[in-house]
Amino acid sequence: MAGGHSLLLENAQQVVLVCARGERFLARDALRSLAVLEGASLVVGKDGFIKAIGPADVIQRQFSGETFEEIIDCSGKCILPGLVDAHTHPVWAGERVHEFAMKLAGATYMEIHQAGGGIHFTVERTRQASEEELFRSLQQRLQCMMRAGTTLVECKSGYGLDLETELKMLRVIERARRELDIGISATYCGAHSVPKGKTATEAADDIINNHLPKLKELGRNGEIHVDNIDVFCEKGVFDLDSTRRILQCGKDIGLQINFHGDELHPMKAAELGAELGAQAISHLEEVSDEGIVAMATARCSAILLPTTAYMLRLKQPRARKMLDEGVIVALGSDFNPNAYCFSMPMVMHLACVNMRMSMPEALAAATINAAYALGKSHTHGSLEVGKQGDLIIINSSRWEHLIYQFGGHHELIEYVIAKGKLIYKT
Repeated sequence: MAGGHSLLLENAQQVVLVCARGERFLARDALRSLAVLEGASLVVGKDGFIKAIGPADVIQRQFSGETFEEIIDCSGKCILPGLVDAHTHPVWAGERVHEFAMKLAGATYMEIHQAGGGIHFTVERTRQASEEELFRSLQQRLQCMMRAGTTLVECKSGYGLDLETELKMLRVIERARRELDIGISATYCGAHSVPKGKTATEAADDIINNHLPKLKELGRNGEIHVDNIDVFCEKGVFDLDSTRRILQCGKDIGLQINFHGDELHPMKAAELGAELGAQAISHLEEVSDEGIVAMATARCSAILLPTTAYMLRLKQPRARKMLDEGVIVALGSDFNPNAYCFSMPMVMHLACVNMRMSMPEALAAATINAAYALGKSHTHGSLEVGKQGDLIIINSSRWEHLIYQFGGHHELIEYVIAKGKLIYKT
């Protein structure tokens, strides 16, 4: 198609840049007010990157006589960065609706786990499922996330626990990365649980001696691209010593450390992550004060998951304390059979109501800071010239409606655009 540029979004009531000076993350006072332009337009080039943002009349003059593949009139609407979901488990087979009923009747996460439910139930079903079945269900789930405004998502393996199934899951994630429009950060999470018949030490040895060398080889051959390494550091799962060994070994083969810590019991996981140079730690419901300070100093981001605390009736992560101490706070949906939520707008709403975050803090946590947690904030997470053209257009004259409205975001989000390409329209 002729034309020098792919997309012109013109006359928006608000364009929420989030950042305007190339910041890689926002913390402390920088979160008080986000960068917002009123009455502005935005241009995305054919290469999928943002070429210009500014007052509507200035952009109109600058690009007069140019042709565009698509022009969208955004009068009375708001443009925001595509949302970033920093923590999901979207590849699995087997429903766990029955466990939700058990939880409502009072069973705890660990009680269900010990009764053969939880992760082990999903592992059995995922081992039995074909690669094609897993891909089809992943594709459907990622489409639901895109419709709710997510344009970059972290996807974990971790329902295999043996090398064969973990690789099957990672191949499915790799296929999605190549074939689908949504951006994907892939995480190897073979240490999600201790396989039946093994101790944590034996499982750690297997991962270090067999799984990680294989991942390194497949990465070198360009067969599978993995970004992050994850371990479930928890009492009765992987202790601090096993967690340290696995994460260090992953870091040695070039993976970013991004792991589950301090969820059900205080484990000093935050202190460990800060020491190892982790990019991010998730959950942190039971993090210590010392762990919070260590994470702030190390610029290790905290991926908070308000859905998990809500559904498991756990105490909420101490978001306010983390924000006040200068931790880089990010958000994720924790989509998995135990926390079935596709929607980052609902996650942001829960973060504001249950974790007492402000709306600017929540939006930054679901955009620039979530991108930082995945090591991608140089290209994603804000609307700035040179960044990837991932954005959403909402049918409202104020951006806050994306968080204020609890549910109903399918009517609110009119367009979802990834790499300058229209991937969803209501």
